[in-house]
Formats: sequence, structure tokens, C-alpha cells
Amino acid sequence: MACKKNNNNNQNNEKLKLKKEYINNSKKYVANTYARFDLVLESGKDTKLKDVEGKEYIDLGSGIGVNSVGYVNKNWINAIVNQAKTLQHTSNLFYTKPYIDLAKKLCTTTKYDKAFFCNSGAEANESAIKCARKYSFNKYANGSKDYKRNKIVTLKNSFHGRTMATISATGQEVFHNFFFPFLEGFSFAEANNYEDTIEKLKDNACAMMMELIQGEGGVIPLDKEYVQKVQKYCEENDILFIVDEVQTGVGRTGKFLCSEHFGIKPDITTLAKGLGGGLPIGAMLMSKKCSDVFVPGDHASTFGANPVVAAGALEVLNIIDKNLLKEVEKKSKYIKSKLTKLDNVVSVDGIGLMLGIGLKEGLNAREIVEKCISKGVIPLTAKNKIRLLPPLTITDKELEKAVSILCECIG
Repeated sequence: MACKKNNNNNQNNEKLKLKKEYINNSKKYVANTYARFDLVLESGKDTKLKDVEGKEYIDLGSGIGVNSVGYVNKNWINAIVNQAKTLQHTSNLFYTKPYIDLAKKLCTTTKYDKAFFCNSGAEANESAIKCARKYSFNKYANGSKDYKRNKIVTLKNSFHGRTMATISATGQEVFHNFFFPFLEGFSFAEANNYEDTIEKLKDNACAMMMELIQGEGGVIPLDKEYVQKVQKYCEENDILFIVDEVQTGVGRTGKFLCSEHFGIKPDITTLAKGLGGGLPIGAMLMSKKCSDVFVPGDHASTFGANPVVAAGALEVLNIIDKNLLKEVEKKSKYIKSKLTKLDNVVSVDGIGLMLGIGLKEGLNAREIVEKCISKGVIPLTAKNKIRLLPPLTITDKELEKAVSILCECIG
């Protein structure tokens, strides 16, 4: 027995040594752009992750909403492996079946006219910005580069990406530093303030871009009436209405698109994260009004709709059916019912399985997340809220256990 105990101790020491080595090498060789938690993940299955020490966790973050159908989903794996064995990549100068099938499925599901594919949410939003500006240029510039109708209005507290254009479009001062000069042509309206938004739109705007739930801003849903009124104004004044659904789209809120909850149909919707199921993809969906704005040479992406990624995304769309979306709504109600009973919780914001837990003053979200991780559950943060973005396929049993631990750690 003593020998077995010593062997276990030796194995644990080796695993701990390996973990420290990984972390030290990361700090030595990788740019210091993330405030990482002290956790080295090695594998995943369904909703669970395992670290290099062999400890198991229930994941409530899904790679910030990316692993929408869980880890190592059998059908998803088969789709990407079979495609990788057939054709892993080719230039977009040629046609391939996976991206065509994906575009058809997306447009059929969402009732959009056309799709443009890229690699990330930031790239999808860049595409939307370019599309809006060219749409306006074509209609109103009369060939002059000096025309003024080219501004994009976004909302304060928004987040649209980290490229130079999308960081310029992001309405948070914390991101507007160091990288001067930022791009011109963006202004920021106060969310849910109709008068302020219209005032900004009247100042030579070609587009309005918003998140219906401000994710990085703290999981804050917009007011439905406000959104509908702004969209109506945009429609009446030929201002393109763009909704950034990078985090809210592809079933995350219990509808395929969050805009369905708001009863609207934007001119452009951007997607990413959950669409790929774990592989990098972004998409811009365009209504008929702007679907032919881009012509060859206007925009491109080398890896956009890569055959392997497109095959995986198509399988994600097959998995996220009406029954799964109903389950998302049911699980959302369960989480809210448990968390709202806690004295240390002041609010549970969000829709579906995109939720932000507002904490009593004095509590620190990151510290609570660290406590959860130590007990085998991985949530996220958004400002000083605890953010939940679990795989849409999380089981009732896993959810009950995870929420129980989460409640225990919040107190």
C-alpha cells in the first residue's frame, strides 16, 4: 500500500512539474496578451474538460461561446476529418461544395440573401463596415471621395473586435488608448437612448451597428422597443442596420438569431464563435438590399470558408435544431431560478445560455471564478459579472451539478 501511495505521489509531482513547465514556457515564448487562469487544459469530451494533472471540469464558458456543440462531438469530428482527408484547402478563386452547402443552409435558415465568409467575428464586422460604406458611396457619393455620408454609429459600452477598424467601432474608452490614431468615421450613442441615437444618425451616418446583448460590456440586453424604433428610423432613411451576433448568434439565446427575440430583420448580421463549433470562422449575412454591393476585388479572405471549417460549421447547423433551441430556453430558466435566490446575486441578465450574474457590491467576479475552477467548474467573467456561455448541448445533470457548485462559490 505504501508503495502504491508513493507511486501516486510521484505521478502527481510529475504532473505538477509538467504544468509549471508549460506555464513557464508560455510566459517565456508567447506574447503577454491574456490574463490567464492557472490552468493547463489537455482534453475535452462533451461538456467536460480535463487538465494536464487529470482533474475534470464542467465547462460553462465553451471557449467564450465557441464550442457550441461541446467537445469532440462525434458528428462534428467525422465531418471535419472526412473533409480533411478529401481537400483541406484551396483558393477562393475556385468553387468547393462545403462553403456552397454552408451558405445555402445559413441563408435558408435565416432568410438572408447572401453570405460572405471570413475567419473571425472582428473580420465579419470589418466586412460589414466596408459593405455599409460602399453601399452608401454607390448611392450618394456621385463618384466623389469627399462625400460625407460614411459614418458608422455604434453604442457606448459595445465591443466589436480588436482590429483597427473594429476597435475604433468599439464604444468603450478602455480600448481607446495606445494605438493612435484610431480610424475616423465612428460615433457612439448611448444605449437605449433613442433621441441620442437619432441625433448621431442624422450626422451623415451610413450605418448603425449594435449588439442586441452587449457581451464584453457585461451581458446587458438592449431594450426591445428602442431597437425596433432605431431599426425603423434606419429603414426610413436608407441607413443600413447592422447587428453584431458574433456572440449571440447560432442558437446561443434559444433562437437561431438573437434578432428573432427582438422581432427585427437587420440589413446585415455578423456571425462567428459558435458557428464553427471550435474552428475559426466568421460570416456576414446580407439582405437583398446590400447583397450585391461587393464585386470581385472589393473584399476577400484567404481562409474564408476553408473546406474543413465549412464542413464543421455545416454540421453545427445540423445539430442545432428546434428541439435543441427549446432545451436552451428551458436550461436558461433553470439557471435563473437558482441564481436569483442567492443573497449575493443582484441580477441575472441575458437571454438563453448567454447570462451575466451581477454580484453584490464588494464581491470580485474573478476571485469567484477562481474558486469555481478549484471545485471543478469553469465560468467566465464580463467586467465584474460572472458570465455563463456553456455548450448548448450541456446535459441537465451536468448543469445541475455546475450550478450547485457555482451557487456554493457565490455564497
